[in-house]
Amino acid sequence: MGLNLEQKQAVVAEVAKQVAGAQAIVMAENRGLPVAQLTQLRAKARASGVYFRVVKNTLVRRAVADTPFASLTDRMVGPLAYGIGPDPVAVAKVLNDFAKGNDKFVITGGAMPGQVMSAKEITALASLPSRDELLAKLLGTMQAPVVKFVRTLNEVPSKFVRTLAAVRDARPAA
Repeated sequence: MGLNLEQKQAVVAEVAKQVAGAQAIVMAENRGLPVAQLTQLRAKARASGVYFRVVKNTLVRRAVADTPFASLTDRMVGPLAYGIGPDPVAVAKVLNDFAKGNDKFVITGGAMPGQVMSAKEITALASLPSRDELLAKLLGTMQAPVVKFVRTLNEVPSKFVRTLAAVRDARPAA
């Protein structure tokens, strides 16, 4: 059963809203994939902050028109599922991890604003650390000099206390 005009407009508006805040779109072909597996993928995507939906290509073409993702319209062929999100690595990881375990789910390509990406580039993007991991590494790198400085400053009184303890221990023995 098809969608009426109002329902199609609602879908286009919903997808356009997601695309407006997106930094990446990943497309995957999903021929013959059971509904239960798609439901699992939707749950994983939702947990990672990724919008995932199977939508008619014509509706997505209308949603991405006049956006930095407009160059994707030529590649929207076949039964596609779309992953859209503000974190490009998260989008690529969720769909790439799912594609590894399912032969019927094949990543066909994607895009970042103004740049169309192949399936190999999406796989490479998925291998990068996530934004949170990078922020944690940056914070650790920024804290390292301060922590070392504090340890160095703490070492002076600690060494003094150890010296006094050694002198105290040596006196009764003498």
